[in-house]
Amino acid sequence: MSGRRSADTPIHDTFQKFLTDKGKGDGGESGNYRRNAERELDRFHSWALGNTADPSNADPPSSWKGIVENDPVTFADLDATVFGDYARYLRGSGFSHSTTQTYYAYVASWCGWAHGQGYISRHYARESDAEDPLPEGTDRRPGDQQAWDSADRDLLTRFVDEQASAAIDTFGDIEVPYDEFEDPDSELWQQKVAARFEAIKRCRERALAYLLAYTGLRAAEFLRDPNDDRAGRDGLRWEDVSFTDHSATVYRKNQQWKEASLPEPVIGPLRRYKQLLGPPTDWPVFTTLHRPTLSRHVQKALTDASLSADEIEAVRDTWSDLLAAAEYDLDAPPALTTDGARRMLKRLTDQAGIDVDDDRHNYLAPHGGRRGMGEVLVREFGYAAAARFLDNSEEQVRQAYQHIEAAERADMATEALSHTDQRVGKK
Repeated sequence: MSGRRSADTPIHDTFQKFLTDKGKGDGGESGNYRRNAERELDRFHSWALGNTADPSNADPPSSWKGIVENDPVTFADLDATVFGDYARYLRGSGFSHSTTQTYYAYVASWCGWAHGQGYISRHYARESDAEDPLPEGTDRRPGDQQAWDSADRDLLTRFVDEQASAAIDTFGDIEVPYDEFEDPDSELWQQKVAARFEAIKRCRERALAYLLAYTGLRAAEFLRDPNDDRAGRDGLRWEDVSFTDHSATVYRKNQQWKEASLPEPVIGPLRRYKQLLGPPTDWPVFTTLHRPTLSRHVQKALTDASLSADEIEAVRDTWSDLLAAAEYDLDAPPALTTDGARRMLKRLTDQAGIDVDDDRHNYLAPHGGRRGMGEVLVREFGYAAAARFLDNSEEQVRQAYQHIEAAERADMATEALSHTDQRVGKK
């Protein structure tokens, strides 16, 4: 690359180096941050070249020609005015305040990196002239973000309890004569297999709901992140769950393996789900139930186990694919993804008739379970204890739940004033 570490360097030539430095994994090639930053740098580059309409800096928007006459855009073309214009473009593109701030932050991070690497003399993106067009703060106060309250937890867990109990009862009520066990031609056996699979699905939903409601875990810490292929982001395994110690070993946000607590309400649903499924210990706790994925997985695994086509057909006639994989101790199917969990929660929220007052999410979103546990722990035990449970710094927890402290300070001030001012009464 000619002109390396100089103002003549094309900005696009540095994107991959920045993304690698910020990425996860051995080669810096994975991670959500890298993926999102790459998208935003591409957006910035396209805007700088004039390849996108700009409703805030040009009239009509389609007349925007970018910041240079010809490609490439180099570091010599950048200054605080450019980043200010870009902030104005983002703000005028219809994004929410918080999204505008987030998208700009990715580009600003690259600008700061370029300054540190010696490509530019100043961190232009964080100068006041550049940031002035950005919206003030975000759309939401910390206390406005979704947090499941006790009513949400009660409605959700009560619903999944009822669904799981009904499915387990149906499964238990079907009696198959001994000589019809594993007989694919037996109608009772087929009913029993179908009822067991249904009970597993309902118990899986219940276990997931309880984990989100009571553990404070991040969804990516126990489900599969489709954008991160590191170990620990491919789903919590049964071997990492201890019913005795009420704990699970998870790969935390700070990229360390740590023990997470499993409160008592979680243990029963998890244990019953495991009993019904009977999975090998190296399986993810929450496997995918996507039919084409399971079908391909079982077909391949049985073929690799040297079963003939007729034998494979007989196995799959006898068992559903998930149960076949468990009964024959096959390799672990892929884990449920974080997106799959969100879809499940949308459905459960609707089926349970839970009314969610949230402009961004009209369902009980996974992060709301974590924030709800944070609310409970901060109020009951304080910020330090909540931070330990949530695996956050106390500073982060204080920032996230500052509305609680503000309310406590208001009560304290009211109490003090009630002793000195006649017109102020005690609460």
